[in-house]
Amino acid sequence: MVFNTDDYKNKVLGCWMGKNIGGTLGMPMEWVRQVNDVSFFPESVITAGAPLANDDLDLQLIWLIAMEERGIDIDAAVLGEYWLAYISPHWAEYGKSKANMRAGLMPPLSGMVDNAWKNSNGAWIRSEIWACVAPGCPKIAAKYAYEDAIVDHGDGEGMYGAVFCAAVESAAFVEGDTHKLIEIGLSFIPENCGVARAIACAIKCHKSGKTWLEARHELLVGHRGHAPGWGPNTISDADRANGFFEGEWGYDAPLNIAIIILGWLYGDGDFEKSLLITVNCGEDTDCTAGTFGAIYGIIHGIDGIPEKWKTPIGRVIKTVSLNLGDLGYLGDQLPQDIDALTERTLKISRQVLARHAAYVKITGEATDTKNARDLKSPNRGADIYRNLRGPVYKSPMADVLVEYPEGAFVRDGQQVKINLRIISKHKIPQRHSLRVYAPDEWAVGPAKKGKVPADGFVELQFTAPEVPENVNRFAVELTADGTATVMLVPLALFNGNLC
Repeated sequence: MVFNTDDYKNKVLGCWMGKNIGGTLGMPMEWVRQVNDVSFFPESVITAGAPLANDDLDLQLIWLIAMEERGIDIDAAVLGEYWLAYISPHWAEYGKSKANMRAGLMPPLSGMVDNAWKNSNGAWIRSEIWACVAPGCPKIAAKYAYEDAIVDHGDGEGMYGAVFCAAVESAAFVEGDTHKLIEIGLSFIPENCGVARAIACAIKCHKSGKTWLEARHELLVGHRGHAPGWGPNTISDADRANGFFEGEWGYDAPLNIAIIILGWLYGDGDFEKSLLITVNCGEDTDCTAGTFGAIYGIIHGIDGIPEKWKTPIGRVIKTVSLNLGDLGYLGDQLPQDIDALTERTLKISRQVLARHAAYVKITGEATDTKNARDLKSPNRGADIYRNLRGPVYKSPMADVLVEYPEGAFVRDGQQVKINLRIISKHKIPQRHSLRVYAPDEWAVGPAKKGKVPADGFVELQFTAPEVPENVNRFAVELTADGTATVMLVPLALFNGNLC
């Protein structure tokens, strides 16, 4: 399958323009549970002639730079490093995941442990970069989105939302039918997860002939979290009277992604109608409208977005959550407009497609997407979620999947298990030697050293009469007979005596 270079760039430009339009329109009423009455940009935006700054887009600039600097085979460990270095906010899941990483918990534990916001919106809002570097390849885009999302959302609904959005957006490069795109996205996430159930509710409401306001009501009845924000003005009197204030704190992704689907379906293919319905549903409005705008922009290209919505904000990029002091000279390492961002995205995309031997090519030839392969996942993305209970460490010798089946907290006298799954990369089967390094006061079972098979499973047990530190660190040394490689796998347990 072939994308003409100009056609590909038109769609990527449409993605970033749609993202900026939706984010700018929704930003002023972000995180209020109410029915809005928005019809266009506020006068302040029109006067400024530029979009509002938005973390939904600027976080993705860091992932672009990560791929440029560290190569396209990046994973959650590398993305976690870039989080710590370049992303400034400490709110909600952003701050919790950074605190966990600084304490020694690598992804996905960084997004899972003591994180009330793992079901929130911080990951799926930054999914477009993965779609744009893997156009027409939703499996590749979904895997990238997974590695990204587990940094700050672990095994939460926020991660499933990111995988869903990336798959939809990647497929949108070659498929324009709304219902087919939603089906493709759903094929990558578990059928019973909250995101999938909320999307199913929106689809059912649309099919049954309910109005979009009635559909919004149904979504709030069955799929809401706690009312967003903290103050008395973060929920309307009408929604409070309906009992929509209470809900699980931080449980935001299912409802907000379903609102994107609601706006998309009820808009009947009209950009403005869908955009306004999405924003007027309330909630995390800059995120929902920005993601809808990006999807529409990918399908129709920047030329398919009405000039009425493009002209007032221009093509510049405004950032709000990045550490500009370490990104070149006051941030000059960042693309300054969507044109520069698109050119740099194109370069990475060609590398990604070549690396994965994808059937998609971006060339000077005429675009031909007639031979698009089956874009759905055959197994609900099961191959993506192979290790959601702990991090994966890699070496030329083996991959080691670390699982914390009982969590990452330990108390005085309590035994805690940590499992290691060793996946050899050698063609010739080899046994591995394993040694555990732990402080003297810790008992390690079944032993601190021994031999394990090439593709082996080891259950380690850690116990201390009194847990000595707030963060207790260990290391596992792995070697293979006949090779020179030495692999060190870090482990960490938090003091849980006060939990």
